[in-house]
Amino acid sequence: MTTLTKRTRRAETPADGGSNAEEKEEKKRDEDEEIDTDSKSLRLTLMEEILLLGLKDKEGYTSFWNDSISSGLRGCILVELTLRGRVHLEPPSSRRRKLLDRRVLFKSAAPTGDVLLDEALKHIKNTEPPEDVASWIELLTGETWNPMKMHYQMRNVRERLAKSLVEKGVLTTEKQNFLVFDMTTHPLTDGAQKQRLVQRLQDTLLERWTNDPLRMSRRALALVLLAHVSDVLENALSSLPDERYELACTRSRSLIEAEPETVSARVTTPAEEMIWAILAAFNKS
Repeated sequence: MTTLTKRTRRAETPADGGSNAEEKEEKKRDEDEEIDTDSKSLRLTLMEEILLLGLKDKEGYTSFWNDSISSGLRGCILVELTLRGRVHLEPPSSRRRKLLDRRVLFKSAAPTGDVLLDEALKHIKNTEPPEDVASWIELLTGETWNPMKMHYQMRNVRERLAKSLVEKGVLTTEKQNFLVFDMTTHPLTDGAQKQRLVQRLQDTLLERWTNDPLRMSRRALALVLLAHVSDVLENALSSLPDERYELACTRSRSLIEAEPETVSARVTTPAEEMIWAILAAFNKS
């Protein structure tokens, strides 16, 4: 409780005289510090973090009943590209005021160093006219009825992310026999890395809770909302004692049930706009 009080007061102090630029810079420093400290120098993308939360530790595969993680991972790609300054939502206008009406615009072709991000960025760059957020999630997932747009589908995303995590020493690769077929699985090898990720998500809803999404670091906000739309949030909270679990669930619901249009009207960065647009797209689907 003391930690929460301290963090809340600290976040409220700049209201007197700090400029917007200073507030943005402080937010960026807080975000960078959080990533470096929590990941112990191993930086994971949002896609890798969501997959890691969804994978069963020993079995090395996601639940067969989870039909949300594929589209959730495509949402992660759009948010990650926006966080890295490669794309953004077009500014609101009289014709396109709502988040889901605004199109995703290309901003920079600089390589990200991640093959999945660069593949998606190439699609966005070469698409005219631009598509909106919900359309891009459908196109990248392959859930489109238009045969002329099937080439946008990003294939084997989970397997490619798992291989990336194998290269980073977080997962390993095994073959498992399921009676009628063999399947490549990726059991967890670096349990400490996953525990740090789970702890960071739990802390966002408990020790670091700010009661205002605009005061949260963008990656922390994105992680909670993307874990929800990918149906893996429960995996991160299930280890909590009953009382803390209920508190974390109540706070996560306050984010999940927020009205994206209302919140996005107060945001100051393109990444925050994209995060709320992703939630709006999944709320609609």
